Amino acid sequence: MRESRESTLAGRRAREFEAFVAGAGGRLLHVATLLTAEPAGRCPRAQRLLVGALAHMYAEWDRLRDEDPYDRTRQELVTRFARSAWRLHRRSRTWETGPECGVLARLGPQERLVVVLRLYESVPEEQTAALLGLPVERVRALGTRAVSLLRSTRPPRLRAPSWTGGRTEAR
Repeated sequence: MRESRESTLAGRRAREFEAFVAGAGGRLLHVATLLTAEPAGRCPRAQRLLVGALAHMYAEWDRLRDEDPYDRTRQELVTRFARSAWRLHRRSRTWETGPECGVLARLGPQERLVVVLRLYESVPEEQTAALLGLPVERVRALGTRAVSLLRSTRPPRLRAPSWTGGRTEAR
């Protein structure tokens, strides 16, 4: 009797989670794609981020009480991106902005996080600041800077390759 009850609960849990992913998966993948600045067609980093966040959400599914699963999954997605982005961004400081890159490729990780959360997801400044562990004023400044960078028509300044010692040669 107990085994059938547990299998019934597990089946219900799986159906509920499957319905959640079917409804919110596309939007969450778009958020991950914007964060990683990958083109929409090819986005392996974004897919890895989303799969990790959804796996964590599935493990926590039974512990959700009155919380919104979309908000919790987005929070996990942002946290995973923030943990990995600083290392990846530091390693490749020369940003590419060609047609093979995403729209937000010219922004740094913090600026991308603020733009995606504030403008795309409409998360209030206070919640964004709490989620990122930053003061509200810093979130506001990052958002302003990011929008001005996106509006500028001038390509971003690229750093010289490390083998030149930071110097560029005039021709």
